[in-house]
Amino acid sequence: MAGSKQLFLLGFALMTLLGVQAQSKRFDTTMKVGKAGYRVTTRNNNPEKNMLTVEPLGFDANMREFSFEVKGRVARAEVDDLNRDNFPDLVIYLVTNDSIPKGNVVGISSDANTSVKPILFPDIIDDPKLRDGYKGYDQFMLMEGQLIRRFPLYTTDSTTQVITPTGKMRQVMYTIRPGERGSLKFFVQRSYDYNKQ
Repeated sequence: MAGSKQLFLLGFALMTLLGVQAQSKRFDTTMKVGKAGYRVTTRNNNPEKNMLTVEPLGFDANMREFSFEVKGRVARAEVDDLNRDNFPDLVIYLVTNDSIPKGNVVGISSDANTSVKPILFPDIIDDPKLRDGYKGYDQFMLMEGQLIRRFPLYTTDSTTQVITPTGKMRQVMYTIRPGERGSLKFFVQRSYDYNKQ
């Protein structure tokens, strides 16, 4: 009897643990500014790509939820009025499953709460100044209408290819501006390096 009770408790503990692990993969959050905002959901079960669903809340009645594929897993999401038009914009932070985790951003802007349009995020590899010393481990956050990105800096030995941390961080501040064909795009406003504490 005691053995069967211990086996039951062990099975229950294992099921609970597996349930917690399964829940930790799924991403489901709702964020609003005033009465409007977004619900973001994904199963987040594939380290390389996942289907993401965005449900606009408090938008025009004709605005329905939409889904699209993202590279990596969703780590976090935030809402703010990035273009100062009094409508909520959504920023979703992604992490790739490379040997070194690298961050990326998906941005969505409300068009007067009747439709949405993308906010394009530039690849850091395309900017020689920013990519120097970049090896991933990005941190993102919104602050006062700006997107802030921070990451540690590294040096690579040219002969041994050994990567060494420099003890410094780089902070990049992005704002959004009109892009091509009516889209919006994140632009680097400024960047600077500082000593990591």
